[in-house]
Amino acid sequence: MKPVDADAPRQYEQQLRARTQELGSLERLHIRIGNIQIGLVSLAVVTALLALAWKLFSILWLLVPIVAIVALAVWHERTLRLSVRSRRVVTFYEQALDRIQDRWAGKGETGDRFLDPLHPYAKDLDLFGRGSLFEYLSTARTRGGEATLARWLLSPSEPADLEARQEAIRELAPNLDLREHLAVLGEDVRVGVNPGALAAWGEEPSRLVSRGRWAVAGILSVLGIGTLALWVFSGMASPFVVVFLAARVFTFRLRRELEHVLAALERPGRDLRLLSQVLVVLERQRFTSRRLGELQSGLVSDGHPPSRRIARLYRLKELLDSGDNLVMRIIDPVVLWTAHMAFAIEAWRRKSGPHLREWLDAVGEMEALLSLAGYHYEHPRDPFPEFVDQSLCFDANEIGHPLIPEARCVRNDLRLDGDLRVVVVSGSNMSGKSTLLRTVGTNAVLAMAGAPVRARRLRISRLAVGASIRTLDSLQSGTSRFYAEITRLKQLLDMSGRDRPLLFLLDELLHGTNSHDRRIGAQGLVRALVARRTIGLLTTHDLALAQIADDLAPLAANAHFQDQIEEGRMRFDYRLRPGVVEHSNALDLMRSVGLEV
Repeated sequence: MKPVDADAPRQYEQQLRARTQELGSLERLHIRIGNIQIGLVSLAVVTALLALAWKLFSILWLLVPIVAIVALAVWHERTLRLSVRSRRVVTFYEQALDRIQDRWAGKGETGDRFLDPLHPYAKDLDLFGRGSLFEYLSTARTRGGEATLARWLLSPSEPADLEARQEAIRELAPNLDLREHLAVLGEDVRVGVNPGALAAWGEEPSRLVSRGRWAVAGILSVLGIGTLALWVFSGMASPFVVVFLAARVFTFRLRRELEHVLAALERPGRDLRLLSQVLVVLERQRFTSRRLGELQSGLVSDGHPPSRRIARLYRLKELLDSGDNLVMRIIDPVVLWTAHMAFAIEAWRRKSGPHLREWLDAVGEMEALLSLAGYHYEHPRDPFPEFVDQSLCFDANEIGHPLIPEARCVRNDLRLDGDLRVVVVSGSNMSGKSTLLRTVGTNAVLAMAGAPVRARRLRISRLAVGASIRTLDSLQSGTSRFYAEITRLKQLLDMSGRDRPLLFLLDELLHGTNSHDRRIGAQGLVRALVARRTIGLLTTHDLALAQIADDLAPLAANAHFQDQIEEGRMRFDYRLRPGVVEHSNALDLMRSVGLEV
């Protein structure tokens, strides 16, 4: 297997230069062809004048510029298609370099539709939205690929599945040609293949498929055309009237079924062409990893590749849409074009519809794997985590946040297991406590999705993740910040009693109440968590809560972040140290912004 290139920026820059030069050549050719076309049109006009007005030569000479104009039009159209494709390739490499050079925020798909405010960690860890982990990772071209990636980030998978994904990602990472090829398919705007709606449409029971009905429709079409010709050439209108009325009765009796079939395909049937193109690319690949082989073999059913079947459905929909013009609407009651297309679509659905879900699932998983493979290619020093059998383990060396630029990312070591279950992190404001929680949580989410992690090494067990970092009040639901927080804490306690051990991340625990109730409530909550199968971090700037670690030792320990004042400014090194922080910087921060305290 070809190793991942350790210098992805160099590869991207080389490809970008080559593709930019190619795009420039195509655009210059496009301009030259346009100028030649203008000259040929002028020549055609002059030729017509000389032949018709002054009779200098035969009008047949006009065919020469006309043929040249047609040939140039074909060449021009091909050049435009190549130019559009080349421009998309340039965009692909520009976006790749933006990710590496930390200019990516706000330029990708945010995945906001996947954000559930009740999810135990999605909002707290910035999984979705502008500048989110999803925006950083996702390069999917279909909504199915985005949905699969989002599902992997939102729910941890089993270690066996994760190891299979890791093997697949290692194989896909150096395959830059495949990722480039998929990136240029479809339109410039994002695609709208709705996998759920399309799969549900394929699984609906058939409504129209009947050999008898289809035969009747064919007979009525033939008779309608024949009697119409008879009327035109002989004046006998009565046979046509009889057939026309019979056809109207036939379509009237089927109107509900016809309307349902055509309306059901309208929304999920968009972008079928792109789906077919993606399938063609994936079908032609040769894979060695087990999971990729399973996905590819699952695409073929009854010996026919799904790309051809989807392409046929796309052609049927195009033929159906071609009937949406004035001429076809006039003759449709005679030729029954809409009915024939509906019958053909239903016949396709009866044969291929039950396979749509598995095809869409395979494409979605492949695109999600390719998104993670791109991340692995661009960060070859980020290792895959090691999954261990012990029930409680999060052992990280030099762990950092994957969304913080490497030049500014400060890494720390952290070990949580059955012997050390809780670390209480104290420190002043802005010292790095919340960032540490998000660093641990985000890397755990990456690990449980099958992706590499931002660390030198990470050993992790089969864990669920729960966080209370960004709990806010809600005017819509009428809940206070404190009530929102305790509701989340109850959710995490419930999670800790399930089959998967919990990694909890609690920021400024119970900060919405008074210090007396806060201390008692925090001690009780942490004791309840420790009594179950949990490990986690608790941050605070209230030094009274640091007593929790002493009370629960050796299952708990204190750690802290420091700050210093240099030349009147706060300085942070974001290094995690053992023990309790010795001072607070709140008053210094207030004075630094001009408050008189």
